[in-house]
Amino acid sequence: MSYAQTLDGRLATASGSSQWISSPESLCFAHALRAGHDAIMVGAGTACKDDPQLTVRLVPGEDPLRVIVDSTLRVPLTAAVLSNGAANGTMLAVTDRAPAERCLQARSLGAIVEQLPDDGEGHVDLHALMFELIARGVESVLVEGGAALITSLLCNRLVDRLAVCIAPKILGSGIEAIGDLGICELNDALALTDISITSYGVDIVIDSRVEYSDGLA
Repeated sequence: MSYAQTLDGRLATASGSSQWISSPESLCFAHALRAGHDAIMVGAGTACKDDPQLTVRLVPGEDPLRVIVDSTLRVPLTAAVLSNGAANGTMLAVTDRAPAERCLQARSLGAIVEQLPDDGEGHVDLHALMFELIARGVESVLVEGGAALITSLLCNRLVDRLAVCIAPKILGSGIEAIGDLGICELNDALALTDISITSYGVDIVIDSRVEYSDGLA
């Protein structure tokens, strides 16, 4: 998992503005991470709001499989991950709440539309999604957001490594990088191990392993 945040832990302003929190040097680091993974994953909110290309552009390397977690398939068919031939490298992870016609339209563009079980709350079951990616030969996944997906993956203990870019900016109110994890005691906090701290321009990146409270990582 990798994302950029302000010093006070915001992914974006209250209005959703997030481009660009990080420095150009940090963006190069983020693209190097993309080049080193088989797949890159974002939530539907990020795909709709930011319309990212999710490609490797700032460093040499191949584009990873783009995975959009979108239970109702609300990502526009004109989005960058689906238009101009990009759909051929995109997988849409949906549930049975996704309209059949929208699924057909996305498939007609060349996208993989994978209907998966929901988690009991109407969202894509993330464990089922990971098993599906494994079945497709994906061995590593880079998650770039947004906040809801970040929070859900941490709650489901599906994050092995965390690379957080911290920019020297303060927003005050805004979109928190991580929501409620249900942690009430400090002893239950997620711990970071094998930490490295690197400067990229004016930013710092904390790169670490994630260790859960019962020792499982």
